Amino acid sequence: MVRTADNRLITVTGPAYRHPMSTEPTGTTGTTEPLRDRLRAALPAALKARDRATAATLRSTLAAIDNAEAVDAGDAGAGAIETSAVGIGVAEVARRELTEADVAAIVRAEIAERERAAEVYAGAGRTEQATELRAAATMLAGFLEQAA
Repeated sequence: MVRTADNRLITVTGPAYRHPMSTEPTGTTGTTEPLRDRLRAALPAALKARDRATAATLRSTLAAIDNAEAVDAGDAGAGAIETSAVGIGVAEVARRELTEADVAAIVRAEIAERERAAEVYAGAGRTEQATELRAAATMLAGFLEQAA
């Protein structure tokens, strides 16, 4: 059972998603499922629960991970046609392979970014937005704790 932002309880199937604020015992302290897979598995559960804040946080975190895998374009510039690569897929480059530590570092950076923004909002007197950002940071921290 997961409690959504509007205080409704929903049932989430599968072991991949456990809300970080859940009081249910986990049975084990760690999991062998990669962090990225757990984030991806939690997204449909958040969408089904209509938890927009959690879904938005998961989407932006997954996008940050995808962006980190992107290969730098380098010096790819417009040149003469006769010097360009010819054929299907010849200009394609494999994406970077991120380790579990790399993914965890990206999630930690996302948490830190939300905490810094929450401080700025709190300093400006916008406590509601600061509370939302802190809740998002706590939710992401729960995924890191599951891996520990």
